[in-house]
Amino acid sequence: MLQPIADPDGAPFWQYAAQGELRVQACADCGELRFPPRPCCPHCQSFASEWRAMSGRGRVWSYVVPHPPLLPDYAEQAPYNVVVVELAEAPRIRLVGNLVSRAGAALNSLPPERLRIGARVHVVFDEESGLPQWVLERP
Repeated sequence: MLQPIADPDGAPFWQYAAQGELRVQACADCGELRFPPRPCCPHCQSFASEWRAMSGRGRVWSYVVPHPPLLPDYAEQAPYNVVVVELAEAPRIRLVGNLVSRAGAALNSLPPERLRIGARVHVVFDEESGLPQWVLERP
């Protein structure tokens, strides 16, 4: 399975995720939240940043269910979903992941017909990979 490549700006995101925390980069001067992480604030152009803890709650903003042909490791799990989640406390920030039945579950653990735009979700972390995943608030 593909693993994320952490660049210097995004490395803290993955370090926090490995600890089971969802954090987003924020400008240390104006407070603007930003994702993906980058060296300069697009709002005030400051280079000062910090990482703020998020609640991990959000809503499904969009989704797709890819079908073969896929990379071999992913084809074995098809059909599975890829969701875009809008964070509750930062609606302009959207994270990509998978909606699963529980932390660490297979990508295809939730039937595609359970997906809904606007569904409330919360983040969980795969213990093995540290990747953020999403589960329905109301299973």
